[in-house]
Amino acid sequence: MAIARPRASHPESRKPAARPAAEAGDAAPAPASKKRSSLISPDAKLSPPLRLTIDVVLTARRWRSLLDDRLRPIGQSAARMEAMSVIARSPPDSAQIEIAKRIGIEGATFTRMLDALEADGLVERLPHPTDRRTKHIRLTPPGTIALDEIMAVTEALRCQLLEGVDPDQLAATNEFLEMLLARMEHDMPDPGPARRPA
Repeated sequence: MAIARPRASHPESRKPAARPAAEAGDAAPAPASKKRSSLISPDAKLSPPLRLTIDVVLTARRWRSLLDDRLRPIGQSAARMEAMSVIARSPPDSAQIEIAKRIGIEGATFTRMLDALEADGLVERLPHPTDRRTKHIRLTPPGTIALDEIMAVTEALRCQLLEGVDPDQLAATNEFLEMLLARMEHDMPDPGPARRPA
């Protein structure tokens, strides 16, 4: 008596079992989150004030980098130029802390800068006639010569970058930047001590 063999099912006839409908207790699928607009996304449209902020910061940073590249061959830098030029324009009796405030850097940072300039013979510290804790700063004759060399390099770069700029546009830009600097220095309220979030 022949025994009937079971017929092999064709691979294509096998279908995965249908997934049952969501059972009780299953979490519902999260709704697709809406894409939030970001000011830093490539396709974001920048407002004029925001674009101005970005452009001013990037322009100052790039200008300073170019100036450092030009000054490096003569052993100087943009930071040295700032310090020496402010010292040269300050009243003779200006204290060290006052000059640091004019530059806009912390006292400790300015002290390190002065140490380097003094070691190179470009500036000298003079004792205050009545206050031993206060020092007056001035350029030495070699410092004046070095600052003249720095300014010559700076002038060449400035002429290259500003070549062909309309004088009226340049004057309007200067007027705006002067107003902005004055607002930063005098009209900004004191934020007070920072508070940690609760």
